[in-house]
Amino acid sequence: MQVFKFGGASVKDAKGVKNLVNVLNKTGYKNTLVVVSAMGKTTNALEKVIANYFDNKGELQSSLQEVIKFHNGILLDLFDNEQHAVYKKITALFNELTAFMDRNKSPDYNFVYDQVIGYGELVSTTIVSEYLNDVGLKNQWLDVRDFIKTDNYYRSAHVDWEASQERIATQFNRTQLNITQGFLGSDANNFTTTLGREGSDYTAAIFAYCLNAQSVTIWKDVPGVLNADPRYFENAHLLNKISYREAIELAFYGASVIHPKTLQPLQRKEIPLFVKSFLQPENKGTMVSKEAGLDPQIPCFIVKKNQVLISLSSLDFSYIVEDNISEIFKLLHLYKMKVDVIQNSAISFSVCVDNMYKNLEKLLQHLKAKFKVTCTENVSLYTIRHYNELAIKQLEKDKEVLLKQLTHETMQIVTK
Repeated sequence: MQVFKFGGASVKDAKGVKNLVNVLNKTGYKNTLVVVSAMGKTTNALEKVIANYFDNKGELQSSLQEVIKFHNGILLDLFDNEQHAVYKKITALFNELTAFMDRNKSPDYNFVYDQVIGYGELVSTTIVSEYLNDVGLKNQWLDVRDFIKTDNYYRSAHVDWEASQERIATQFNRTQLNITQGFLGSDANNFTTTLGREGSDYTAAIFAYCLNAQSVTIWKDVPGVLNADPRYFENAHLLNKISYREAIELAFYGASVIHPKTLQPLQRKEIPLFVKSFLQPENKGTMVSKEAGLDPQIPCFIVKKNQVLISLSSLDFSYIVEDNISEIFKLLHLYKMKVDVIQNSAISFSVCVDNMYKNLEKLLQHLKAKFKVTCTENVSLYTIRHYNELAIKQLEKDKEVLLKQLTHETMQIVTK
């Protein structure tokens, strides 16, 4: 078995879907599972639909129509015959989505988010599957929610490995080309769950682990894993080979090419991961495997935008020690804050967090009961793996550094 994952950029329009066919024809698709994300910026567009559902009902229909219109445009470019069965299938999916929003009574944002957002993947895979069948690549469309079971921690669900393994082992047909959705699973009540942003990579790894796949390939609009995001850094270089350990370190610090949870199941079974360009499928790209080190051995730059820096100090100049730190972490866990950097001294404690769940105000109110609190929003967190003096100098140039931390292999700074 080989597992391919195509992200939103690879199927952002009809040309992208046609190129997916080109990639499959060039690489071969025997005994292959293709995992596909939502098309283009659909996830962002559906997040706008969700926001309007809760806060601006007057704009709800127009934001939903934008999503429908976008996909209808792709359908018209791919299928000349408007009587093609795919049109009815896509209409049925959007009718399902509308029906959910009409009947839903739950005020839980995270639950609603997962029920709505998943339609991006359901629609994209339906279109891709139908188009592949039309051009002679016969395939089976699978609903990933029948295979990957999770808990009900909506928006960042945890996989029930035992249940998922059992379903994949007994219900998955290895002998054909299969198409399924990334990012999604389902809980014990069969409600849709999601595996976190960029979770489609993780989906590919879950299937690879359960199927004992030969390899996983993530097809992207970059030549492979780069030592820096070219959107923010000049002169990014391709990394030819990375060890699992190094890739996990890069992912932990926020490198966007590989999802943090993706590598762990692959490492356990030593399944190599390839990151390749869907524009140049014949190129080697990057291989992540058990082989040691980094090739070439150069500094790697990572940036996380829109972070929050919280600095605490004791009101009475007493030490911030184990009991205080324990309480701080309980609160960070309670309010679902992802911690990226920690720094503390005798009477102060600083933490850089990601406020994904929008609980910052509640957290700050809780902290102010016991600490003097300073909060700086919209900061950037920069990380350099395998730093040198030149890399540090280049990164700090023209920036106001609020926090700086160095270990043997990694430097991190928080800037305004």
